[in-house]
Amino acid sequence: MIRNTKKRVITLFFAITLTIINCINVYAVDTVPTDELKFAAEQRKSLPVDTNEIVGWPNGPAIGAQSAVLMDVNTGTLLYSKNPHDQLYPASTTKLITALLTIENTTMDEVVTFSRDAVWNIDRGSSHLSIDVGEQMTVEECLYGLLLASANEVAYALAEHVGGDLDTFVNMMNERAAKLGCTDTHFSNANGLPREDHYTSSYDLALIARECFSNETLCSIAGTVKYTIGPTNKQSEERPISNHHKLLPTFKYEYEGFIGGKTGFTQDARQTLVSCAEKNGMRLVCVIMKEESPYQFIDTIDLFDYGFSSFNVKNIAENETRYNLDSSSFFKTKYDILGSTKPILSINPSGNVVIPKSMTFADLDTDIEYSNSPSDYIAIIKYSVDGNPTGSTTIDYADNGTKAFEFSNILKNHSSDTTVAYSPEIKTVFVDVRKVIALFVIIIVVIFVVFFTYDLIKTYIASAKRNHRLTRNRYKKRSENKLKLFKRRFKPDDKL
Repeated sequence: MIRNTKKRVITLFFAITLTIINCINVYAVDTVPTDELKFAAEQRKSLPVDTNEIVGWPNGPAIGAQSAVLMDVNTGTLLYSKNPHDQLYPASTTKLITALLTIENTTMDEVVTFSRDAVWNIDRGSSHLSIDVGEQMTVEECLYGLLLASANEVAYALAEHVGGDLDTFVNMMNERAAKLGCTDTHFSNANGLPREDHYTSSYDLALIARECFSNETLCSIAGTVKYTIGPTNKQSEERPISNHHKLLPTFKYEYEGFIGGKTGFTQDARQTLVSCAEKNGMRLVCVIMKEESPYQFIDTIDLFDYGFSSFNVKNIAENETRYNLDSSSFFKTKYDILGSTKPILSINPSGNVVIPKSMTFADLDTDIEYSNSPSDYIAIIKYSVDGNPTGSTTIDYADNGTKAFEFSNILKNHSSDTTVAYSPEIKTVFVDVRKVIALFVIIIVVIFVVFFTYDLIKTYIASAKRNHRLTRNRYKKRSENKLKLFKRRFKPDDKL
């Protein structure tokens, strides 16, 4: 009896301990740092901010995160960066790329079956939903469990469902990250549990977040406050889950314009946070890595406030005055054989730049990159401030007919009506029709040579005929003269 009581007490003790551990991990946003960790975070405020070194760029706030990035979703403009390429542990923010690959490779109503590996091959005490082996959920339910409850067995099950097995899915993660431009990243699992070879940077994580928050389905899920997973084949009760991102409505750090995000925490990674918000026509993503609670939220708010108050979005086609594509006969003609009076080229109207409010559009530096492969555009105009890219747009072929020529460079100086040759000192968009002109010259030369040769031959033949006629007439005249002379000498009545 006493022995059974002891067993029950021990079992109850372990159950309570595991429950407490689980709660700590699930609600890891509320961890209390030690004095030593607080001091380290305070020291990190003195680390240099890379974007503060850009000439003419607004100074960003000093924050306690080891690494941070604020990026515009539309243009990819880096508004704020602090140690953006430091390789750090991402913790559960890893689940953003897991969600992205799931969205890209499944439908929401597909059924995911949880394997034994998915349920048991996760660290004890890590975030989970107590899902049983063989239990089934839809992809949609899994995505809510992944992004709201940060359930690690859900990440594992989605990896198996999408990739067939975990290793294949991890390869997909790394390939997708590389395709997005990530160079500081290597993933080794789908949930972000600590591994030495599982790391990324705030810049790479911003690239991943930029792609995620361009997807409205992911925006909707990541911005949901509460969700209920219904009964399953193994569980008769509902599972209510809550988001842990405190910038959401009704939470302590509620932020106007907040779209969604993902929290993350491990002992090694410390607090990591990815957030997305939209104001003033700008959608920004903010990444915080290696910070202490609750400053991951405070840092994010400071960076969002800095971004929305210090920068403007400008449409390139509406503001570009240095390049003129409308007045040259290369782009528009009143009388052409096709009867078209529309421009051949145009600046893409969807291109934008994000620039400091203290600057004008004309202050931006420009660079032109020409396309050498078949495409719908002939060049890209890139804009920057002191080397920091701020946006770009394309110079497109108009959709009003078949292209007559394949232009390699077609730009025109706006200050005059004369098309000029490109010079690095003159910011002009010019027309390079060298191939067309060369072909035209060759054709003219060939025609000239043919006609010149024909004329020579014709002249030679005419001269030869004339000489022959003259020679013949001369001989004929001589013969006639001889005959007359003979006749005079030997008249018929002369006597022999």
